[in-house]
Amino acid sequence: MFEEDKDKINLVNFLEKSGYIKSENVKKAFLKISRENFIPTKLKKQAYLDSPLEIGNGQTISAPHMIAIMCELLELKKGQKVLEIGTGSGYHASIVSNIIGDLGNIYSVERIDNLAKTAERNIKKEGIKNISIKVGDGSEGLDEFKPYDRIYVTCASPDIPQALIDQLKDPGMILIPVGRTFCKLKKLEKKSNTIKIENICECAFVPLIGKYGH
Repeated sequence: MFEEDKDKINLVNFLEKSGYIKSENVKKAFLKISRENFIPTKLKKQAYLDSPLEIGNGQTISAPHMIAIMCELLELKKGQKVLEIGTGSGYHASIVSNIIGDLGNIYSVERIDNLAKTAERNIKKEGIKNISIKVGDGSEGLDEFKPYDRIYVTCASPDIPQALIDQLKDPGMILIPVGRTFCKLKKLEKKSNTIKIENICECAFVPLIGKYGH
């Protein structure tokens, strides 16, 4: 067994014991996707630490525990159509891809062109084919492929953009950090034309930049 595999298993065991990973499908996804493929070479030894890491352009890959929290809250199912705002390195989308399976689709919006290209290369290393990355303003969502079963945002927004709510299926769910850097993770549920918003936990994310962002 490679050292990276041992480190990955140790991380997953920690996330499970700490209560961040609760379901078998999330656990399997974390064991399947190799985080070292999504970070700069100089940081490979830190791949399986439970902490955010710099990926260039002032952006970060989220701490594994935060990705686990979001994946569990989203209640992802096979075959769903998911919108991700903030592709980053592509790791979070790859975890989600594994959970929703080959019949599901992820559309991810990234505002920084070279990050989007790097994410595409990273995702290719994992052999994943159901993630489509678009370069653009994520605060406006992605009208082209609406409606989405799930939408999640990996950067801090001043509020929940109406564009995302409009692109969400009924029933559907949005997870989004609201604030600036230090913020609250909010869960929005749309059901029978009714919107319910719940504060989940404190968190820290880079700011969402764009028309409806900072």
